[in-house]
Amino acid sequence: MREAYTRGPPGTVAWPLTRLPMSFSLHTLALSTGVVTLAEIGDKTQLLAFLLAARFKKPVPIVLGILVATLANHGLAGALGQWITQLLTPEVLRWVLGVGFIAMAIWTLIPDEIEEDEVKLSQGMGVFGATVVTFFLAEMGDKTQIATVALAAHEASALAVVAGTTLGMLIADVPAVFVGNKFAERIPMKLVHGVAAAIFAILGALTLLKADTWLR
Repeated sequence: MREAYTRGPPGTVAWPLTRLPMSFSLHTLALSTGVVTLAEIGDKTQLLAFLLAARFKKPVPIVLGILVATLANHGLAGALGQWITQLLTPEVLRWVLGVGFIAMAIWTLIPDEIEEDEVKLSQGMGVFGATVVTFFLAEMGDKTQIATVALAAHEASALAVVAGTTLGMLIADVPAVFVGNKFAERIPMKLVHGVAAAIFAILGALTLLKADTWLR
């Protein structure tokens, strides 16, 4: 039985389709991790990590709470992204995702704010419980959750997207928990947000131009 091969850019080696999911998943993992790490810096949930760390001064349960809340939230987002691919035709999906990525680029450039009252929503739940509840609620409708939905709809492996976006959240938020505001003060926020916005804009343009398929 002949093995089917997928096409790549001119001059590249063709990969067997049976081997494509693994290489594609690694690409998806790297893309999702990088984009969300950059987008999360200075984001509402990172600011929430600063507040929780200052309030409770117990980094380990806070980090575990962030992990659980992110897995739950982004798991739902990944499932929604995959469901959208079944709901829309490929052409409509291409336009929705292309415009969506460009909108994400603009949104990434808008600074987030958070009030300390949002931390008080979960009083009496303990450090871990307070972190899970506040992070889950803060992430609902946040740019990183929307990015997870879009990436899951754009890429073939929702599992790799969720793993990547969760890893990106941890890369951005764990140092914030342990180091606090000193960590944020050393980061060139405008530059980081500009890079993240540029990546979203490129993804949007490539999607609209149908020029991103070879990346898969």
